[in-house]
Amino acid sequence: MAKIPTAAVAAAGLIGGYGTARWSGRRELGGVVLAAAGAASAYQWQRQAGTGTAAALTGLYVAAFGGSHPLSKKIGAWPSVLAVTGVVAAASVVATRR
Repeated sequence: MAKIPTAAVAAAGLIGGYGTARWSGRRELGGVVLAAAGAASAYQWQRQAGTGTAAALTGLYVAAFGGSHPLSKKIGAWPSVLAVTGVVAAASVVATRR
């Protein structure tokens, strides 16, 4: 079975979490998607690159979620989510490259 890249899991968590919250009208459901993908990503980051890198990438993931809120006031909701998702995905690829 092919392994899903961790960058894709993290991206799915940020985009899917926002989309779920927006379209369901239930922020907590979006939070569940965000948290589940974040936990899966953290686990994979730790296995691929070690605890320190996993902690840094998990911190970035959480900061991206938080930072997308004020950024959305400047550039819009979807552009903000996509921008922070790109940063997290790129950092994940760079940090886990072998």
